[in-house]
Amino acid sequence: MSLKLHWSPRSPFVRKVMIVLHETGLTDQVKCVRSPVAVAAVPNPDVLIDNPLAKIPTLVLDDGRTLFDSAVICEYLDAITPQTQLMPPDLDGRFECLRWQALGDGLIDVLLFWRIEMARGDKASQIISDGYDVKVRASLACLEKEMPQLAARGFGLGHVAIACALGQLNFRFAGCGWEAKHPRLAAWYDALQSRPSIAATVVQDDDKLAMGDIVMPLRFEAA
Repeated sequence: MSLKLHWSPRSPFVRKVMIVLHETGLTDQVKCVRSPVAVAAVPNPDVLIDNPLAKIPTLVLDDGRTLFDSAVICEYLDAITPQTQLMPPDLDGRFECLRWQALGDGLIDVLLFWRIEMARGDKASQIISDGYDVKVRASLACLEKEMPQLAARGFGLGHVAIACALGQLNFRFAGCGWEAKHPRLAAWYDALQSRPSIAATVVQDDDKLAMGDIVMPLRFEAA
């Protein structure tokens, strides 16, 4: 099997796929191709060939078929690797996992689009920014409340998405202090850093199509 992945070292959605590749032992069967993309930029023609949305991650299979987005790619990789089970087989477990994945993915979206809005400088909308602020706080509060259930479940795609969302929070919103307000979630995330797939996929900024330093207004007070 030979796969091609349109990849970026700073994309939290690409990181989801990379974590699953490590978990499934498929990293050696995938060629990662650096494919810079940005919402506010001309679509990357190399990505556009394989994905009409010109988004990453995009996975090209050895027969030429393509898969996107990260949720689809991650479930595909898990499905073709019998020795791993990142998606629970039982109905309740599956939809619990899918819900957590949707929450993690949605939080990533909010963080990404909030930063894009703030990059507009003086033209940024305070109303839009305040709305994103509310959603981030509500999402973290939800995860803090559900931490006992999350921790009790075996590591799965929901955990992958949530870990990537928290990684993005630390990457682009460094110093916001979310950990003090959500101690159970912070302890879970801190413990997760020793997992090899998490440690090997830390997001890094390579400055390609970068928006530069943007001061984000998110701040938490200790509980």
